[in-house]
Amino acid sequence: MTAAVRLGLVGCGRIAERGYLPAARGLPQLEIVAVADPDRERTARLLAGTDIASFGGVEELVAAGSVEALVIAVPADRHLAVARIAAAAGLPSLVEKPPACDLAEALELAALEPAPAIGFNRRFLQGIELMPSIPADSWLELELELCFQRRAWGAHAGHDEALLDAGTHLIDLAVFLTGSTPIAVRDAVVEPGCASMELELGRGRARIECATDRGYAERVEVRDRGGRTLAATATGRLRARTARLRGAGDPLVGSLRRQLDAFAAASRGQSAPVLAGAADGVAAMAAVEAARRSAELNGAEVTVEGPA
Repeated sequence: MTAAVRLGLVGCGRIAERGYLPAARGLPQLEIVAVADPDRERTARLLAGTDIASFGGVEELVAAGSVEALVIAVPADRHLAVARIAAAAGLPSLVEKPPACDLAEALELAALEPAPAIGFNRRFLQGIELMPSIPADSWLELELELCFQRRAWGAHAGHDEALLDAGTHLIDLAVFLTGSTPIAVRDAVVEPGCASMELELGRGRARIECATDRGYAERVEVRDRGGRTLAATATGRLRARTARLRGAGDPLVGSLRRQLDAFAAASRGQSAPVLAGAADGVAAMAAVEAARRSAELNGAEVTVEGPA
């Protein structure tokens, strides 16, 4: 049997506590063997009862030589710096979303060797659920919504605007479900706690709404050109809680488990077609910048920039 990938986790915030650490437990393909975070008290609390090594910074973790790949779950403004360290050491990395704070940094991420994967875990949730019902080559009309209360999440650090925090998930999910690239954004409204837009894609059009200042709700609907529903999924706080009580498990942990499984395969040079790559991060951030510009222009249509 192939030995498990020895994984390092950089950043011990809420996504590590509620997501990556429980998701990695029991996965035969990988093992988290080390973490890095400057908050040693928090790290000690999260790792109590485990034999996972703890370091104050990513440089110390990498220098110890015990890991084969990194998950980067620090705030977005530090993604590029940590990914550079991983690339310099020749380590495959998975960068949590949003990939960067802006398009320029996303392009720098994509230029690294090895280029990082991007943690768009909704591909492993709604994406793999809906994809089998979607035709491969017809025009698609999508509606995507993701809302939650940031206070309820209890982030340890990092307070990205809604467009970065939730909107990048929906942009990437629209790209994944249509199998096409963003072309233009129109009717964008961008506020710190909410954002909306219409996203034109190569083979579809997506209406996107996201918020970090209201009750939890996720909804994805995919229709054909004539308005016929091809695939749909929706959940809210009550439905998610009921599902967990019935033994369905935490959807966040489940999606991250599948994502980590794919990342372990990719780090071994195996195929992982659902896993988002650095180019997908560039596409999402290009759409974000177009949305910001559209909002500044009172909703005018703005072309999404492609890679130079």
